Amino acid sequence: MAGKKTKSFILRVDSDTMDAIEAWAADEFRSTNGQLQWIITEALRKAKRLPRKRSTDQAPSAGQSDSGDTPPTDGQ
Repeated sequence: MAGKKTKSFILRVDSDTMDAIEAWAADEFRSTNGQLQWIITEALRKAKRLPRKRSTDQAPSAGQSDSGDTPPTDGQ
């Protein structure tokens, strides 16, 4: 996540849940913080709540929206 702005916040989790998260993180070779970020990102992705990533090398051409609804053309 290099280059992304991050925000810190306090999260209260019961000890059984935290133990499960820590064990899962260890199984995946992640830090507890990294595991929590992954869990949240996956939940947002599955719920289609993540903002769309904009690719710098595939900016929409004139007249096309960047909504992703229109497939790119290959010059035809």
